[in-house]
Amino acid sequence: MKIAMWSGPRNLSTALMYAFGNRPDFTVIDEPFYGPYLRLTGLTHPMRAKVLESRQDGPEDVAAQLLAPLPEGRHAYHKHMCQHMIPGIPRGFMADCVNVFLIRHPARVIASFAKGYKDLTADDVGFRLQAELYDHCLSLGQSPVVIDSADIRDDPAKMLGKLCAAIGLPFDPAMLNWPAGGHPADGVWAPHWYRSVHASTGFAGPEGPLPKLDAALLPLLEETLPFYNRMKVAKLAP
Repeated sequence: MKIAMWSGPRNLSTALMYAFGNRPDFTVIDEPFYGPYLRLTGLTHPMRAKVLESRQDGPEDVAAQLLAPLPEGRHAYHKHMCQHMIPGIPRGFMADCVNVFLIRHPARVIASFAKGYKDLTADDVGFRLQAELYDHCLSLGQSPVVIDSADIRDDPAKMLGKLCAAIGLPFDPAMLNWPAGGHPADGVWAPHWYRSVHASTGFAGPEGPLPKLDAALLPLLEETLPFYNRMKVAKLAP
């Protein structure tokens, strides 16, 4: 099984990669299209030069690698950022993956991402593309799974069990914890973005009330909230 997990930034995506990466039957791949995305956009993300150096393959080569055969009894988990799937990044490989969509309320995503990234735009947080990719899966005749990060944090064992059942995978309690300090599959950008997850050994507890956003960020919330609400109705029930 090849699981393509589609998320935006600041959305429990690294913790969930660690959960699957702690299973003995999984190989994990961290943001495989990050290098091609930076080359196509020219964006000056933190650690851009190191990212480009570490991810030199073109988008078609990356897609082919994602579909490479796996040893018998092993599965692959691809941690994807929806905002990376711009024109020039292929989507054909999605037809051969089990596609799962990890959502989080945009107020939380925006509040968290804005702390480390200036001049935030809707494209940076990926909600529009997440909905577009979900529609693409539907057009392929698939029934993609949607799961909310808040529900995972409320009850990790229950929701990961539901996620595994929904994709036809036995639940493994090893998914509930992982060693501190990161995973060998971490992208080179991990020192900038993954510090809090590296200090963890399991999922953080339930989230509190929604954060209050600065007035300058409210238009971004208004733009992204409809995409979140649309996908929320399809999520796994807690």
